Amino acid sequence: MAKETKEGIYKGIIEKDAQGNYFCGPYLLDYQYTEANFKLGDLISLKTSIANPSGKSKDAYPKKSMKFFLAGDEKTDN
Repeated sequence: MAKETKEGIYKGIIEKDAQGNYFCGPYLLDYQYTEANFKLGDLISLKTSIANPSGKSKDAYPKKSMKFFLAGDEKTDN
């Protein structure tokens, strides 16, 4: 389950909504960074968040994270 952590500001899984936005709990994730480095269902830890600058998704996700990593330093095959 998603929760706040000491390693980062938030920990949870990558999901995608009907509009194609990647998110983790209440945080919008940077689309290009997520596409290039992760897959749906990955457990991640968010390092930082900013106010979401996008008018399209701001209501659903008031915060955005651009810096996150796989939780637990798990090894990936990708």
